[in-house]
Amino acid sequence: MERPVLDRVTEPREDVPFGVYVHWPFCLSKCPYCDFNSHVRHVAVEQDRFARAFAAEIATTAERIGRRTVSTIFFGGGTPSLMKPETVGAVLDAIARHWTVAPDAEISLEANPTSVEAERFRGFRTAGVNRVSLGVQALDDDSLKALGRLHTASEAMAAVGTARKIFDRYSFDLIYARPGQGVAAWAAELRRAIAEAAEHLSLYQLTIEPDTPFEALERAGKLAVPGDTIARHLFDVTQEVCAAAGLPAYEVSNHARPGAECRHNLVYWRYGEYAGIGPGAHGRLLDPAGRRFATATERRPEAWLAQVEAAGHGLVVDEVVTRPEQADEFLLMGLRLTEGIDPKRFEKIAGRPLDPARIADLMSYGFVESMPNGRLRVTRSGFPVLDAVVADLAA
Repeated sequence: MERPVLDRVTEPREDVPFGVYVHWPFCLSKCPYCDFNSHVRHVAVEQDRFARAFAAEIATTAERIGRRTVSTIFFGGGTPSLMKPETVGAVLDAIARHWTVAPDAEISLEANPTSVEAERFRGFRTAGVNRVSLGVQALDDDSLKALGRLHTASEAMAAVGTARKIFDRYSFDLIYARPGQGVAAWAAELRRAIAEAAEHLSLYQLTIEPDTPFEALERAGKLAVPGDTIARHLFDVTQEVCAAAGLPAYEVSNHARPGAECRHNLVYWRYGEYAGIGPGAHGRLLDPAGRRFATATERRPEAWLAQVEAAGHGLVVDEVVTRPEQADEFLLMGLRLTEGIDPKRFEKIAGRPLDPARIADLMSYGFVESMPNGRLRVTRSGFPVLDAVVADLAA
C-alpha cells in the first residue's frame, strides 16, 4: 500500500550521510550503572556463527536500501574489543561487499582498557579499524572499583599508550559527578586525562538509570550522587578546562580538537542515515521511495542469532517515521551540537517553521541563540535543561 506523501523524507538520499553501526552485545561483567544492551556469558561465544549472522543482516539491509557510500562504521557494545580481530575483519568485508566504503571512512571500535584486550589492538588495526574509543571511566582505582570496572588506572593508561602507538585517532571516556566527587578533584583528574588525550574525550555525567544496580542502591539510601548545584559546577568546569586545553565541546558530552570530532556520532546528531546491525541495534533507513524508517533488532543475542539464521534479519521494529516525528528527532539530535541546527532544514522536514515566539522566549532566558550564519543553537546555560528546550521548540 502506498504511504501518505507526508511520511516521505523531504531530502534527497544522496545528500544524507550513511553510517553502519555494529553491536557486539557481550561483556566480561555488567557495570552497575549500565543500561545498555550488554550480556555476560560464562561459555565461549560462537564468534564465527555471529560473524555469519552479521554478514547476513548486512546483506538483507543492503538488498532493501540499495547502494550506499559508507562514510563511517562503528563497533559498539557491549565490549567489541572482546571480538577476535578476524571477526571484525569478516564484518568489514561483508560491509564492503554490499556497499561502497569511502576511502577515508572512519572505522571506530569501542574497547575496554584491560591489558589483555590492548594486545589485540594491532590485530584490529590490520583488520581495518582506524579509530578506537577506550572506556577508561576514571583515573583512580577506588572510583573504578565503585563503578564496577575490571581494570586499574595504570592498566587504562597503558592501554591508552598502546592505542597512541597503533592508531592515528583514539579517544577515551570518563564519567564524572560520581558519588563524593568534588569540583576541584574532577578538574585535576580532567587535566590529567587531557594530557593523555590526543584529540577527543567523551565526558559523561553519571546518571542513575532505571532497573540498574545503582538505582537499587540509590533507593536504599546507599548511593548518593552530587546534587543539582554541584553537578552544574562540575559541568561548567568540564567546559572551561577542556576549552582552555583546545578541546572545546562540539556536543553536550563530547570534546575534540577542531576536525577531530567523531564522524560516526555526527551522522546521528546531524540526522543522517544509518544501518543498525546486531542484537539490539537501532537504525534510521531511507527506502527507494524516500521514506524514513526506524528499525530495531531483537535485543537477546541468541534470539537475534536464531532469527537472523531463519529470516536474514533480526528486526523487531520496522516503522515509517512520520513527518512530525522526524521533526522532533531532528531537534532532539541536532540541538545537542554546539553548531546547532539549520531552521530551514527543520522547516523542510517538518513542513512548518519553528515558532518565532518560542524562540524569542527561550532567547530571553538565555537558553538559545541565533548565529551569524542563521543557525540556531543552545547556549551553555541551556544545555543543562536541553530536554525542556527541545520540548518547547517542538511544541
